Amino acid sequence: EIPVLFKQELQNEEAKEGKQVKLTCELSKPDTPVKWMKGDTVLYASEKYEFKQHGTVAELIIRDVKSIDS
Repeated sequence: EIPVLFKQELQNEEAKEGKQVKLTCELSKPDTPVKWMKGDTVLYASEKYEFKQHGTVAELIIRDVKSIDS
């Protein structure tokens, strides 16, 4: 089986505190399960984090951004 690769890796994004930011990556294979992590911590969907996936594009939306989210 061909390994899944990043066609477009995450880019640094800036957001003002209290606003939201969207991080996007593109994979080589559509609908591949994605695990979002901050360091060694797995992120889960919540009021703070929202995950979207459309074909090869995966998105993480972080709401109410704080400096600790960097």
